[in-house]
Amino acid sequence: MFIGRYYHRLESKGRLSLPKTFRHQQPNWVLTRGFEGCLFLLPFKEFEKNLSLIAAQTFTNKNQRELTRLLTNDAKEVKPDSLGRISVPDYLITQAGLDKQVVIVGSFQYIEIWDQDKYHQHLDALSPDAEKIAEQIVIESKS
Repeated sequence: MFIGRYYHRLESKGRLSLPKTFRHQQPNWVLTRGFEGCLFLLPFKEFEKNLSLIAAQTFTNKNQRELTRLLTNDAKEVKPDSLGRISVPDYLITQAGLDKQVVIVGSFQYIEIWDQDKYHQHLDALSPDAEKIAEQIVIESKS
C-alpha cells in the first residue's frame, strides 16, 4: 500500500529518489503516463494486472485500444539503483511538465509523480468538490 506525500527534487539526467517507504517495497516498477498531468509508477505486477483488465475488453472497442496505447506506448520498466533512484526518461519529464521540484504521492496501489506547482493547482481546484466527488463514488458503488 502506498500512502503519503513526499517532496523531492528531480536530479540532473532525470534521476528521482523514491521515498524510503516506497523504494524497498518492489524491485521492479513500470513508469508511465498518468492522468491529470502526472506520471504513474506501478509495481510491475500491478501494471500487468491492470492491463489484463483492460485487455479483457474486446479489442474492437476504440476506447480500450486508446487506453492501452496511452498506458503502454510511453511505459518504461525501471529499477531503483542502490540509492533508491529511478531514471525518468526525457519524454516522460516533458509529458508531465516536471521541473526541479516534484511531489511523489502514494495513491494506494500505485504512485503518482507530479510537478510540485501542478500538483498543488490540481488539489486546490479539486478541494471545493471533495464532498460531491465522495458522494458520487458511493452512489456509483451501490448501483
